[in-house]
Amino acid sequence: MNLQMERIEGYCKKLNLVKTTDVLDSLAEEASKKELSYTDFTEKLLEIEATAAFERCTKTLLKFAKFPYLKTIEDFDFSFQPSIDKKKILELATLRFLDNGENIIFLGPPGVGKTHLAIALGLKAALASYRSYFTTATDMMARLRSGLLNGNLDNKMRVYLRVRLLIIDEVGYLPLSQEEASLFFQVISKRYEKGSVILTSNKSFGEWAEIMAGDATIASAILDRLLHHSTTVNIKGESFRLKEKKKAGVFQDLKERGDANA
Repeated sequence: MNLQMERIEGYCKKLNLVKTTDVLDSLAEEASKKELSYTDFTEKLLEIEATAAFERCTKTLLKFAKFPYLKTIEDFDFSFQPSIDKKKILELATLRFLDNGENIIFLGPPGVGKTHLAIALGLKAALASYRSYFTTATDMMARLRSGLLNGNLDNKMRVYLRVRLLIIDEVGYLPLSQEEASLFFQVISKRYEKGSVILTSNKSFGEWAEIMAGDATIASAILDRLLHHSTTVNIKGESFRLKEKKKAGVFQDLKERGDANA
């Protein structure tokens, strides 16, 4: 029997059934005690292996996605941002936008929850086995400029083109040069109708020419592709970060100091 188990474990290793080798002895003992049928035993074994494989895949996808931190839809305080249609966000969380190749654009001032919602939707996608990738606009531009200078732009570009969901955070916080605006256009153009983009920006669409080195033509071309199949979420409200400062009494302390110095 021991030799037979060794052979079975050897086959499992060859087939990369990692979890099976860990549970085989205990599961065989359980099957013997409960007099499980061959089909029940096989189903249980495959269920354990499939669960382990899913967990490994999810771990890999989360590591690849490069999320700066993990946030969920459930963590979001919709009561603090009444300008957001919660039903719309929950609809986006079904991930149908990915199947339809649609984009999502979060607009609003700093601190209102744009990045939180972008990451939350990206996390949903990764947990549903969609390959996702998070980057800030600044980091993406630095990577692409490096590729351009070193003659390996195609390799640098590949990470932004081969994922099902690309999240670009903080578009507009720093203006782009003409070269960077061109690189940004290439990413959006090559992903057009091939993969979804979630983008956050503190600038209205009317200000995008200013972002793109003052080039209204390239700004229009980028927006044309982004907005063709898209949902735009405008967030108007206070900063979550300032909310926490107010709770801690920071603003009151500053006011009192100001009054004292008046």
